Amino acid sequence: MNLHSGARTFSVTSPVDGSTYTTRAYADGAAIEAALSRARAALSSWRRTPLADRLAILLRFGEEMKARATPLAEMVAWQIGRPLWQADETPRLALVGELLADVAPETLADIPYPSDENIRRYAKPVAGGLHLSICAWNYPTAMLGYLVTSPLAAGNVVIFKHSPQTPLIAEQAEEAFRAAGGPEGVFQSLHLDHADAEKLIASGAFNAVNFIGSVNGGRRVHAAAAGTFTQVHLELGGKDPTYVRSDADLKSAVPLIAEGTYSNAGQSCCSVERIYVDKAIHDRFVEALVAETAKWTIGHPFGEKPMVGPVVRASADTIRGLTESAVRSGARRLMPQDGTLKASGLGAAYVAPEVLVGVDHGMRIMRDELFGPVACIQSVGSDDEAIRLMNDSDFGLSASIWTRDIDRGVALLDEVEAGTVYLNRCDHADLHLPWGGIKNSGLGRTNGRAGLAEATAAKSYHVRSVIG
Repeated sequence: MNLHSGARTFSVTSPVDGSTYTTRAYADGAAIEAALSRARAALSSWRRTPLADRLAILLRFGEEMKARATPLAEMVAWQIGRPLWQADETPRLALVGELLADVAPETLADIPYPSDENIRRYAKPVAGGLHLSICAWNYPTAMLGYLVTSPLAAGNVVIFKHSPQTPLIAEQAEEAFRAAGGPEGVFQSLHLDHADAEKLIASGAFNAVNFIGSVNGGRRVHAAAAGTFTQVHLELGGKDPTYVRSDADLKSAVPLIAEGTYSNAGQSCCSVERIYVDKAIHDRFVEALVAETAKWTIGHPFGEKPMVGPVVRASADTIRGLTESAVRSGARRLMPQDGTLKASGLGAAYVAPEVLVGVDHGMRIMRDELFGPVACIQSVGSDDEAIRLMNDSDFGLSASIWTRDIDRGVALLDEVEAGTVYLNRCDHADLHLPWGGIKNSGLGRTNGRAGLAEATAAKSYHVRSVIG
């Protein structure tokens, strides 16, 4: 496979203060081959392990991660900048395992088909085999549920690569799995650079690749797998829209839209990045959102409970660049706070929540993924115009509509091109429902039954009785 050999290191630059938070070594070729060998050796016995036993280990894995909640939250705060008081993702990770334990016995059970007197027909969901799971940095602990817990529950084994921004989370997860009684080789983490990960995928070493990350990263994974017949699951970016109808309850809608726009500093694939508001209520909505935005304080993640911390790496330049480009094209910034931030002594990675009005689809800020805390508001004159604009995007992860007319709202959601749609809610990955996107937002679904089903293949059985 011509993998890298020799010691190579990488460093994590903390957005909190620009310091080097930690340095780690990439796995060399020998370590990678050894991990593959252990995974292949473990697959047969893990597949045969009774489902109840696999689920019990995964439930303990969730509890072991919760026991590490304090150090994990500190790692999240330092590595990606989220305020410490918001940084514990372990309950959500553990909940994935609990929900899988509820649905797995039925989802992974034999599926009966019409049979005859001497012929029994059924299908059995069977594990695909060896999975490579690649994780993004923005929810570095919670996303282990989709990338690790679900494929393991189905009977696969997993080699896990975390983002180079959040390598310590992967190390903690591997330790927790061992502490939960996980067998050797079933779940391993490796620090891989992009080149080695692509070579591994292109080699056909894996039965499936599960990827959460950027569109460009997803394209590279998809291209690397070309011709290998490797199953590729991609959860990619978003440019998620919301539409506020004239009959919406602004008192309840505005705080939730603000949260959907600014939480995690806007660094979520399902953050609200486009806001369409009926012109009849546009000015009232803007006034209310500006007032709500003022509550979203920004500060040091270890300070007095700021609502927002810094953004990661070069994201600040991208966010500011798209905002300034929109302003040059006619958009208007409300409550810009960059000057205040500079005076406060916070670093360049701190981007304050703000509101932008007068935007349109001729501006890149309404087309490119922003991944930052900027509310972009466009006035619309009708439901038809709103739906047309909502669908005028290369992305299709989630979308939302706000209205008191439930029947009309659901009918409009039927017209929206997205993997998940909400009525009177936004920016919420519901663990009970399938999760994933269309268009450039990805391929496949995670969560519960859908995630388990996609981690297996239906093996058909035609059992004929021998007639004497």
